[in-house]
Amino acid sequence: MLRVRATRDRKLSYGDGRTVNLGGRALGPSPISVSYHPVASLQETLMGKYGEEAKLIYELQDQGGELLALRYDLTVPFARYLAMNKITNMKRYHIAKVYRRDNPATTRGRYREFYQCDFDIAGQFDPMIPDAECLKIVHEILSDLQLGDFLIKVNDRRILNGIFAVCGIPESKFVTACCTVDKLDKVPWEEVRGEMVGEKGLSPEAADHIGEYVQLHGGLELIERLLQDPKLSQNKLAKEGLGDMKLLFEYLTLFGITGKISFDLSLARGLDYYTGVIFEAVLLQQENEHVEEPVSVGSVAGGGRYDGLVGMFDPKGRKVPCVGVSIGIERIFSILEQRMKASGEKVRTTETQVLVATPHKHLLAARLKLISELWAAGIKAEMLYKKDPKLLKQLQYCEDTGIPLAAIVGEQELTDGVVKLRDVATRVEVDIPREKLVDEIRRRLEP
Repeated sequence: MLRVRATRDRKLSYGDGRTVNLGGRALGPSPISVSYHPVASLQETLMGKYGEEAKLIYELQDQGGELLALRYDLTVPFARYLAMNKITNMKRYHIAKVYRRDNPATTRGRYREFYQCDFDIAGQFDPMIPDAECLKIVHEILSDLQLGDFLIKVNDRRILNGIFAVCGIPESKFVTACCTVDKLDKVPWEEVRGEMVGEKGLSPEAADHIGEYVQLHGGLELIERLLQDPKLSQNKLAKEGLGDMKLLFEYLTLFGITGKISFDLSLARGLDYYTGVIFEAVLLQQENEHVEEPVSVGSVAGGGRYDGLVGMFDPKGRKVPCVGVSIGIERIFSILEQRMKASGEKVRTTETQVLVATPHKHLLAARLKLISELWAAGIKAEMLYKKDPKLLKQLQYCEDTGIPLAAIVGEQELTDGVVKLRDVATRVEVDIPREKLVDEIRRRLEP
């Protein structure tokens, strides 16, 4: 399990060595330096951005009495970065740790300190084009990882607010109602309705009316139906949201991914900063023939449009439209870990390409000389830090960590001017002339 987690700091690599670009690098974004997004910020910087989720923010106090908070997500720091640097157009990815004052559950991929990968597009563009690209990235990542069947739920905050309005909910209670609806993926409607009436102060009639909408889900046909709804069609917010949702589905059809997309009116996303399209990716089934107990991790990705967040940090309130997605790396690893553990599948936990080994004693100098040659040639090589390690232990280290090649130099190899190159997976060994070793290693490492 620890070996699997070690790969988080580099790249997601497993099984046959396939890698997945969690940041969507192939789509042209720029990486964001960690220094731009400090782990600790003033509490006032983060407060007022997360709604009911603010209770999960870690609050600190330094030696001087200054009130600080740990980074809750990568979205708010990004918006602050845009405002501070007066950036109005940017496409970026960022992989870093975030912190939640939550109840940890390792089997569900829930931790207090964990990695997220964010992809965001900031700028004034034609409607729904960047939003469609974000959904395409989520679809691509989950497909490449082969985690099983998944579904990406989409909705729009404007549609939800329009529903609340036509159901007679005062605008002051929109956020409260939204946070309650957000629980529908965890509890049945009866419990949500009970909270609306008993705790949030909504009338039973209003709650029932909301229930008629938020339990609907479908595709383009549902969007068309709601556009003809007598009440929603008269509400400006709902009409705008449904119009954009229809356009979004047209773009997703061109991307060829609508088979995994569901327009789900129960999706609310509890964070206050969302202003338009919202989405969340969930795995539909975690049962696996290799796994004794099903893994339940909830959503593995989520995001949406947050057009007003940058303006909260800009001294003049200038807004920069933004849309982005967060990938739950830890939750994905919870599934991969259990599958690998149950199936006995090996995971490569190092980028080392070659282990320099010796079969006899008193050959430390030979190992040091050879590894120096490989380093000079740009080959990622390492060796065990013992004068006379046993050969079996050296080869076992290769197998345990996923190092593909072992360069073995013994007394006979030194005499003959060759190096024994071992394919760790097949255990086949071939003598390679010393002067041709680098070229042979490069040839074998070619994809």
